[in-house]
Amino acid sequence: MPTSRFAGKRILLVEDDFFVRDIYQRKLREQGFEVDTAADGSEGLQRLRATIPDLLLLDIFMPYVDGRDVLREMKADERLKNVPVILLTNFSASEGVRDGFDLGAEEYLIKSHFTPSNVLHKIESVLEKVGKGDILKDGAVPDVGTNG
Repeated sequence: MPTSRFAGKRILLVEDDFFVRDIYQRKLREQGFEVDTAADGSEGLQRLRATIPDLLLLDIFMPYVDGRDVLREMKADERLKNVPVILLTNFSASEGVRDGFDLGAEEYLIKSHFTPSNVLHKIESVLEKVGKGDILKDGAVPDVGTNG
């Protein structure tokens, strides 16, 4: 069974669609990640505060607390502000993408454009950047031309 070179890293997946959550949870676990899930932003914030993950995979449109509000709360919290975030959403309007990056996301992926294997590669890319220090302590990505 193939495993990621980042096996053992903890990922929190916050996604309200059970089917999507299940697919990504299975894919990530197959690759050796420890995966915790939440079905909405409120539950996601509770899980974030209980156990800080190595990476957050976050939907935007969810009940109770949406992904943008989760990002805002994370970036205002000293314990959580350095957790890298990949937004995984179906919202593709340019202002939504810009908002995601402005709020501190490292990647913004449109669900319908990426397979679970593609998302896995993006997760590994972000974790590699964190390991190399290419994502700065305040969560910013150095200006090197592109974001991914």
